[in-house]
Formats: sequence, C-alpha cells, structure tokens
Amino acid sequence: MAGRYESWFVSARDVDAGRPARALWIRHTRHRFAGSDQDSGALWCTVFDPAGGDGPAAVKESALELNGAYRAGAEGFHGGARARGRMAEWDLTVSGSSELRHLSPSVLYRLPLPKTKLVAPVPDGVVSGRVVVDGVVVDVVGWRATVGHNWGREHAERWVWLHAAGFVDEPEAWLELALARIRVGGALSPWIANGAVFVGGRRFRLGGLGHVPGVRVVAAPGRLEAIVPGKGVEVRVAAHADLDQTVNFTYTGTRPGDTRSVLHAGLASVRLGVRRPGRSSAELATVAGGAYELGARELDGHGVPMQPYPDP
Repeated sequence: MAGRYESWFVSARDVDAGRPARALWIRHTRHRFAGSDQDSGALWCTVFDPAGGDGPAAVKESALELNGAYRAGAEGFHGGARARGRMAEWDLTVSGSSELRHLSPSVLYRLPLPKTKLVAPVPDGVVSGRVVVDGVVVDVVGWRATVGHNWGREHAERWVWLHAAGFVDEPEAWLELALARIRVGGALSPWIANGAVFVGGRRFRLGGLGHVPGVRVVAAPGRLEAIVPGKGVEVRVAAHADLDQTVNFTYTGTRPGDTRSVLHAGLASVRLGVRRPGRSSAELATVAGGAYELGARELDGHGVPMQPYPDP
C-alpha cells in the first residue's frame, strides 16, 4: 500500500502602516506511511510578532488520532494544539478570490508525477477571527491571507513556496509561486515553476512544463532570487526574510526516515518586477507582505533552531 500525505494551511499577514507587522501560519496535516493502514495527523500554529521581542511562537500537536472538533478549508480554520507545555487555539474565517490550480497542464493532477499535487483554494483573501498562543490573544481583523492545499505520495527533493501581497504601489496585486526540483528515476530535475501573478487587474499564469528552460532560481535560507516566465508575462522576484523571524520544522514523508527540513518565514520583504510584451514594466515592493518557505531533504538551518515537535 502506497503512503500518502495531505495538508491544508492558511498564511496571513497584518502589515498596515502605523503598527508593527504580524503574521500567522496554521497547518493541518495527515499522513500514512507506506504499507500501513493507520493515518496520523498534526495541528500546527505559528505566530510571527517581532514587536513581542522574541522569535516566532510555534506549537505543533501530533497524534495517531486527533481528538476534538477541528476544520480546515477554503472557508476557515478551527482547532487547537498542545505540546511540550505550550498551547494554541484558533478560530478563523476566510474569504477571497477563486481557486488557483498550480500545475499546468491540468492532466498532471491525474498522472503519477509530480508526486506532490497543490492548489490554492484562496490565492488571495482576507482572514478574521482569533488566535490564542500560551494565553496571549491575537485578534485577527482583515489580515491579507492565502489558503493552500497539498497532497501526494512524496515531498519534492527541494522546493520553494512564496506568497506576496500588500504591494505599496498596487495594493490589489499578489504573487503565488511554487518552485520545485523533483527526482525522476535517478535524476534530479531542473527547477520547475508553477503559480500565478495578479497585476493590472489580470491574473497571469506562471511556469508550467513549457517554460522550464527559462526558470532561474537561487534559493537559500532567508533569501530568494528567481526569474520565472509565464503566459504573456515574466516575473523577476527577490525575497528576503530575517532568520530570527523564521521557524525550522521537520516534514515527515510517507516512509520512515524520509523527512525534509523546512524553513518558513512569515514576514518576508519581496521585490517583484513584472514584464509584459508591449507594456511598460511594473516594479512592485512590499516590506513584510510575503511568506517564504524553503524545504529540502538536507538543509542547513543557518542557526535557526529546529522546533522540537516530531510526528508520531
């Protein structure tokens, strides 16, 4: 029996001028090891609040059976986690734009490769509600958000996920970008890009198999530079994330010992250059409106401590 995993997550930021930026990242996961008929699950909560004076506050509860009422989806997230003396609870509602299916062509959702499938049920939205971490209440009122849904048989060998919104010169613009290198047989693929950019009132698809040769990526802890062509568009991305506002987690795979190390930053600065034939280039920037995740089979955390929350 093949193993499998599935995750739903919401990532949101409060970056209104006049007060310190904050962010949250909540993740609900389920996975089953190959050869097993038993699912396990985990509920994750991370709050990024630099004004608090400490690093991110993170809690993750894992169990063979997750007890209690919890939900995760395009309409909202509700749940809680308790582990190692820490506690988090959340109740959030989400509204926003229509679904983005990253993979192109769409037949890839029915084929064995890639082994990870992903969509953004809400690529750009608004989240409201409440999060409580260790007794500290975070009132979430109209934070800019995205909702993601991933599933499959195996994590990529190396990946980047970047979301950005809240650009100063074009507040309605957003970027949703997944970059991955996958193993095909014994070979490692070049970087493959999938996603979209919304700019000038239009959504443009990025990447896909037809644009693999034009993708350029330099990805490291806290730093990303990428060139990604798309349908009628090319974007140039530069992202930076402070490592003291980054969390380091282990993602469990579908076979014992098949793990990935993941660095996730909730308040990244992003510069975005958008080029379209026959149009002037758009240069956009956001100081803290991005979320940047870097994952790999082996990854130097650059001093970011690993969160002490293993899966069962």
